[in-house]
Amino acid sequence: MLDKKQIILIKGTREGLSLFIDESASFHDVIKELKDKIMASKPKENEPIVSVKVKLGNRLLNEEQEIALRNIISVDNRFEITAIESDLISREDALKWREESEIKAINRIVRSGQILEVEGDLLLVGDVNPGGKVISTGNIYIMGNLYGIAHAGVMGDREAFITASYMKPTQLRIADYISRAPDYESDGVYMECGIIDEEQDKIIIDSLKVLSRKRKEISGFERRINNG
Repeated sequence: MLDKKQIILIKGTREGLSLFIDESASFHDVIKELKDKIMASKPKENEPIVSVKVKLGNRLLNEEQEIALRNIISVDNRFEITAIESDLISREDALKWREESEIKAINRIVRSGQILEVEGDLLLVGDVNPGGKVISTGNIYIMGNLYGIAHAGVMGDREAFITASYMKPTQLRIADYISRAPDYESDGVYMECGIIDEEQDKIIIDSLKVLSRKRKEISGFERRINNG
């Protein structure tokens, strides 16, 4: 814990320094003490520049405050900020996280030549016809027939998965993995899912029964569906 009289606490690490700022102190007092401590521990000219991680706790800095902080912890003073970390997130980041993590429920048929693309998880109530394509940054849940192309985790999320009531896709893609039609049974499969198997280094079709053991987030989805 920080000493009540100590606003700035500096600890050495293998990477450089971690600088902890008392979240209850006024920013004016933070800057005042920071100037004194930085000047007192400033490396000599022949010494390497020291990397600093700033830990804010439950505090957020506005643009002006961050600039003031960086002006003190600067290369001119032989320090360089590598990260500013806060236990809080800004409104913009919170809205972005909500957008990316929200399940988008859509009731439609994706026909040949059509592309349905969403941020976050996709719950499609309807079919994906041959030549149709669904894309999501998260998981894809299809309550219908998947005959076309499904691409989950499009931004690189290899933990993403694809489920469908009936699965006979032209192609499955998860992150940068691709699995084509010959990988599936000729008659298709019912209530199965496609996931990346790290050991086999490819997309596999697996039972929904084992999905909850391999992907923790599916349990949360099930609770949300059951709760309406």
